[in-house]
Amino acid sequence: MITTARSSRYHIGIFGRRNAGKSSLINALTGQQVSIVSDVAGTTTDVVWKNIELPGIGAAVIGDTAGYDDCGPLGDMRVDSTRRAIARIDLALVLLSGNPADAAVEKEWQQLFAKADVPVIYLLARSDEGATALQEWGSALSADVIPVSAVTGEGLPQLLERIAACHSNDANIEDITHSLVKAGDVVLLVMPQDAQAPTGRLIMPQVQTLRNLLDKHCMPVCCAPEELPRLLSSLKEPPALVITDSQVFPQVKQQIPQGTRLTSFSVLMARHKGDIDTFRAGATRLLALGGNSRVLIAEACTHIPANEDIGRVKLPRLLRKRFGDNLQVDIVSGNDFPADLSPYDIVIHCGACMFTRRHVLSRVRQARAQGVPITNYGIAIAALTGILPDIVY
Repeated sequence: MITTARSSRYHIGIFGRRNAGKSSLINALTGQQVSIVSDVAGTTTDVVWKNIELPGIGAAVIGDTAGYDDCGPLGDMRVDSTRRAIARIDLALVLLSGNPADAAVEKEWQQLFAKADVPVIYLLARSDEGATALQEWGSALSADVIPVSAVTGEGLPQLLERIAACHSNDANIEDITHSLVKAGDVVLLVMPQDAQAPTGRLIMPQVQTLRNLLDKHCMPVCCAPEELPRLLSSLKEPPALVITDSQVFPQVKQQIPQGTRLTSFSVLMARHKGDIDTFRAGATRLLALGGNSRVLIAEACTHIPANEDIGRVKLPRLLRKRFGDNLQVDIVSGNDFPADLSPYDIVIHCGACMFTRRHVLSRVRQARAQGVPITNYGIAIAALTGILPDIVY
């Protein structure tokens, strides 16, 4: 069965103190035992993610986190894992428990969510604590609080309505091809099928873009780069848009009809998953690097690199060809993104098809806060090959 990619799902994180009832709530929402429920505080040791379909939203993923009041060496590691989960979520559900007069940790996390621009729904984890506790928590946090019960189901319909409302208001949900195409347009996708594209499958940006075009009632036509001349000759009119892979930008540009608009999967992802203006500004800074500069290449997914891996081989080769062999290139993948970016002159991020947009934007904010320019694979390659002015966004 083919399911919606996790990176395209609405990410919801459940937060609260140890033994507040987070695991019970996630089990109630999913209708199955996803997380272990125990009276022993600290049972959840790392974030547990579960795919789910929610009314008014569709494909979503819920993350059960460790208690943010944990302590001790192992507890500190659990809290750090919970804190890092903020970068991945679109919405936080915070289960409140204990004494509202002692809300220091809740206020601390309230600030963390605000800093990350993550909306929050506050829940009273045990609705039997009464109206007084509900009012006191609301006053302490200056927020509405919904009483819920994983046992009786009280408050769950209201919670689902609030989640759906937050989803509909989420400005981070954006159409991949946005205004570049309209219904009825012929769109040509030039897709290299190399070692990075496993046999029998397309890589994620190609799949997501193709589905987006079909949903918009465009007419996508696909080919490998070597078939491009033949396919172009078979079309009665030039395509409305050509989308290709960053690594074949130059050769595709040379072959398409003059005036045909060109972009890439990575550039589309740069807008869909990140901050296109910041990435374009980063490309300008990229071209001003010196021979002794230090570059960080960040990959969203963890994988065994292929022989001609774009991030580990082709992009470093292109950089050193322009700036010399003394250029230092560091590569990180997955969640191994440095907290301190100051040693670097620029960060070049992948298309992030495996990340949510909020996750990418959290890295953009981090780089911006530390004064380090950041750009994207596709935009960087277009800049280095001199065709960035010809790319549409």
